[in-house]
Amino acid sequence: MLSTKAYAGTDLSTYTPPKDMKNLHIHELGSSESATEFIIFVRNEVKAHLHKEHTELIYVLEGEGLFYLDETKQIVKPGDFIRVNKGVVHSVKVTSQSPLKVLSIQTPKFIGKDRHFVDKPSSTPSK
Repeated sequence: MLSTKAYAGTDLSTYTPPKDMKNLHIHELGSSESATEFIIFVRNEVKAHLHKEHTELIYVLEGEGLFYLDETKQIVKPGDFIRVNKGVVHSVKVTSQSPLKVLSIQTPKFIGKDRHFVDKPSSTPSK
């Protein structure tokens, strides 16, 4: 993990998922009181959930998928940016052969306790 001091020049292409990754791999890049940054790899899907206290900013680096944001869905690919405001149900179903790789920024600081899974058929990827 990078220090809590400011940093620049991080080459995100050097981050790769472990060879034995099942579905999800999360690597924390850094954190401060105002935000936490992650590289996230998704092989299959992330189930429908929301954050009650956080806004999540997502930038797609590699792979493709169907991203569900409340009642809408859209195809996401490298270069796409998604803002998920707190309280908004979201999920993703990977459609590419390779895992989806995203830069996820949670604001404010994310300590892992603000992920609330929901059972919402309209936001859950179909099989």
